[in-house]
Amino acid sequence: MIRTISPNRASFGRCSACTVRSFSICGALDQSDLVEFERIARHVHLAPNEALFTAGQLAQSVHNVAAGVARLYKLLPDGRRQVVGFALPGDFLGMAPSDRYSFSADAVDSVTLCRFSREAFTHFIAQRPHFLIRINEFAARELMLAQEQMLLLGRRTAEEKVASFLVGWRKRLAHIGDERQTIALPMSRQDIADYLGLTIETVSRTLTRFEREKMLIIVAGGVRLLDPGRAAAMAAA
Repeated sequence: MIRTISPNRASFGRCSACTVRSFSICGALDQSDLVEFERIARHVHLAPNEALFTAGQLAQSVHNVAAGVARLYKLLPDGRRQVVGFALPGDFLGMAPSDRYSFSADAVDSVTLCRFSREAFTHFIAQRPHFLIRINEFAARELMLAQEQMLLLGRRTAEEKVASFLVGWRKRLAHIGDERQTIALPMSRQDIADYLGLTIETVSRTLTRFEREKMLIIVAGGVRLLDPGRAAAMAAA
């Protein structure tokens, strides 16, 4: 069950202390804007696999991810699932071009978000043109990620797809300050397969092959790259 926390006097200042603000949309706001931004926010907590919104649902809210990883996907007419992306802390979700969401989103692990009603958010933007520039930057980044996934789903071998996913995911984690040697993979092998257009068996075999060839080590909760140069070369192929 989604838990929503309304702002109160004691909770104000949460935005100023937010650890992901510098790489979120709200990084463009000054202190006075943050006070108003926090006033219209609702803090939402999702349990693993809990739905945030579904494709076709009225897009009444937008969301900023504060913690955890969200899975973005579409269901194909034949019932198959295509994962279209994974949202990390700092990512912004829900600005649908129409009045309904075009994809579904749920939690991979425990997720915390800031939720804004679409009406209040639109009104907030209208009064702050500099904030709209920030949102456009995020939209451009989303377009770049979508183009990269189209390339992934194209004429690439399974090995190139998996290597590209690992390298790209590592860069995204580094962007939010996670530069550990181990690449955290909270999503399942099935999630990765549905993102890359592969079967779960192919993803598992490919990772095992990479480990056997000493390109990486499979560890609890992720992988550790031993030969990042080779992985980068495969990703660029």
